[in-house]
Amino acid sequence: MTIRNLDALFQPRTIALIGASNQAGAVGQVLARNLLEGGFAGAILPVNPHEASIRSALAYADVAALPMAPDLAVIATPPATVPGLIADLGARGCRAAVVITAGLDDAQRQAMLQAARPHLLRIVGPNCLGFLSPRRGINASFAHLTPAAGGIALVAQSGAVAAAAIDWADAHGVGFSHVITIGDAADVDFGDLLDYLALDTETQAILLYVESIRDARKFMSAGRIAARAKPVVVIKSGRSASGAKAAFSHTGALAGADRVYDAAFRRAGMLRVEDMRELFDAVSTLNAGFKAGGDRLVILTNGGGAGVMAADALEARGGHLASLSARAMTALDKAAPPTWSKANPVDIIGDATPQRYAAALEALLIEPDADAILVMNCPTAVADSTEAAEAVMAARERHPDGPPIFTCWLGETAVAEARRRLSAGRIPTHETPDEAVRAFMHLVDHARNQALLLQTPGSPPPPPNPGLAHGIIAAAIAGGRLDLTDSEARSLLRAYGVPTVESEIAATPEAAAVIAARLAVPVALKIQSPDISHKSDSGGVALNLAPATVRAAAEAMLVSVRAFAPKARLEGFVVEPMVLRPHAQELLAGVVRDTTFGPVILFGHGGVATEVVADRTIGLPPLNDVLARDMIGRTRISALLGAYRDRKAADLDAIVDTLIRLGRLATDNPEILELDINPLLADSTGVLALDARIRLGPASKGAAPAIRPYPQDLVRTAQLDDETLAVRPIRPRDADGLVALVAASGFEDVRLRFRTGVQGPPALWAARLSQIDYDREMAFVAERADGALLGLSRLAADPEGLTAEFALMVRRDMQDHGLGRLLLSTLLGHAQDRGLREVWGDIAADNAAMLEMARIFGFERRNGEDATRIRVTKSLAAPAESRA
Repeated sequence: MTIRNLDALFQPRTIALIGASNQAGAVGQVLARNLLEGGFAGAILPVNPHEASIRSALAYADVAALPMAPDLAVIATPPATVPGLIADLGARGCRAAVVITAGLDDAQRQAMLQAARPHLLRIVGPNCLGFLSPRRGINASFAHLTPAAGGIALVAQSGAVAAAAIDWADAHGVGFSHVITIGDAADVDFGDLLDYLALDTETQAILLYVESIRDARKFMSAGRIAARAKPVVVIKSGRSASGAKAAFSHTGALAGADRVYDAAFRRAGMLRVEDMRELFDAVSTLNAGFKAGGDRLVILTNGGGAGVMAADALEARGGHLASLSARAMTALDKAAPPTWSKANPVDIIGDATPQRYAAALEALLIEPDADAILVMNCPTAVADSTEAAEAVMAARERHPDGPPIFTCWLGETAVAEARRRLSAGRIPTHETPDEAVRAFMHLVDHARNQALLLQTPGSPPPPPNPGLAHGIIAAAIAGGRLDLTDSEARSLLRAYGVPTVESEIAATPEAAAVIAARLAVPVALKIQSPDISHKSDSGGVALNLAPATVRAAAEAMLVSVRAFAPKARLEGFVVEPMVLRPHAQELLAGVVRDTTFGPVILFGHGGVATEVVADRTIGLPPLNDVLARDMIGRTRISALLGAYRDRKAADLDAIVDTLIRLGRLATDNPEILELDINPLLADSTGVLALDARIRLGPASKGAAPAIRPYPQDLVRTAQLDDETLAVRPIRPRDADGLVALVAASGFEDVRLRFRTGVQGPPALWAARLSQIDYDREMAFVAERADGALLGLSRLAADPEGLTAEFALMVRRDMQDHGLGRLLLSTLLGHAQDRGLREVWGDIAADNAAMLEMARIFGFERRNGEDATRIRVTKSLAAPAESRA
């Protein structure tokens, strides 16, 4: 992930337009018109060998003829010309290009990237609508209009969708900070742009239109950074993609690609919406600064039917009606006529005056159980809707710290002025109950996703015998088998600490009868075949058999299975004692390897009807207990896991532990393509896997985990001044600690470290530094026993992974104690282990202490362009394995 040279895209001083044209209707003509009329303050340099001028601007024959090196180039020429133009631009010093051209073949695309690489020239596109930055007067696109300036950045894979969004926003008075269409995303992609926009002070919210993600880990890392800094709302096309094709396991059938994207967006702290209107509504709601403490809503209305509609919409979206306290009931009795509803929704009757609205709302604004209030109004001839809106606004002003207020003034002509005034007063207003409830649930879902974003799973519980699991997998692959047998699957699960029922293998019906007689209890009999995954479909399962009946049941099973699957290899039977847990719930837990996001965990309702019930949720490993519980809570069957009637609550901790262990199993063993436990029995005594299916494949078939687990192996302790410190990789929840670290440092320390005189880093900086991709960067913190952060060191590698910049800061009261040397030594050791060739840093020329430390560690000084900074570099030896 890199934002290198993206400043040339977002903040260019000079723009070259290659392929500019005067031909009416040509793309080059539209680009020239938009660029020259956009209001850009810098130089615009058209390039066209056949024209003396483009509109009123002098044209140049080629890149070499340009009077200056452009920061940004826009290319709209035939595909075959693009690689050569990129090479010419790079040689002139151009640092970014927007390639509008479509139709580049694979060879041309690769040649284009190779031409850009030596110059680190960044490419947006090809095959894109272009780039717009209204605040800077840049319209480097062939869009039909230039949008207004605003605080929303739109990043879209589709130029058509971006054009439609610009048109919609123009009609609704919505402005943009930037609009970037990435087209084929040969170079600059979602990850790069999210990383840049996260720190862009002109962007308050980010909208994404996603068709597909290529680099999941890069996307997740950048997305989590951006979502911590500002709202990120996403539309993902392709909800109806055929993710539920016939699959080896229930897990594979149920884990459609769209659900995996859902899980990824949720884990990244983003909010997913369904259409353009909802996209901008969500941004409006989130930008209002509201915070939802929960999903409990109070509905205040003058129409009972409207209140019921809102309550139905709330239940359908997973929200809840807030309960009313005795205090609120008393206050409402005084504010409303005796016929008011006496419950939530609070119906204060159709003739409600503005005074009644105000009194009722003030009673609700101090309700402890209210996470938000929806105020609704149905126009009537006996009460003024505009005056009711004014009353709501006045009550809000008297209780500014109360819960968020949403409004829904139903109708059109009679309520238009009321809606206008509410909007002007920054109180969200909606046309229908469903839209208003949806806006509230945007807050709820966003808050939930933000909470998940702060989770950094550590190392999951150690598996009892991972070597056994690796051996089972290796033996199956060596034998040319991709489907594990029933006994192999159970052994593999037990190797990772997942409880399974004990079973035995019988080659013949006679052998099955012998095993059953020895067990002397009712047994389950299952066919053993590498070619049959869903045994019950073929008649390959018989339950609760008395030992004396097992032989006959096995012989009948052979007949049934052979009729169902004549070519299947039948290797015998699995015999196991019947598990009698009458109050247990049948659950489904599994793993499937998505080609984009790598291994994902599925949980839901199990049993033979699992695909019909379709009650499931998906999570991305690694998991911890919070993430696993969130997965469980998103299913309908979770309501049955608690105590009810004569049933004790299921052992939720055991279910959580199983999901965490499955996540570890999936990340440790990339050969597992599908794993299915169905059913996983769960009751008050724990969990038990009754049946398991596992399919293997090449380790490279699925992507690596989209989120790298926290590198627990890098956590160390160190003694400093008779105090034990933890030196460990940074975690997302350290953001507040970073702010405190800077606050505890002096003005001079901050200036030397951050090149600024502020007393604390921006919250965006803290979020950016604490939310990192451990594959591409590293930051170590020194932590005292009380949790205080005393210092940090950071390493940010270049795109090629060969060199990295380091930075170091130690709290003022901990300087001259050796902490800086400890952190720098830790960082350099990590850089060595990663195989970096060089570490460098820019140090303030008057930072004598840091310069001396760099000298002690063997850094060499190099002069830079900035006289106030000194570049220091240290070459690292290649790791032993690379030298061999």
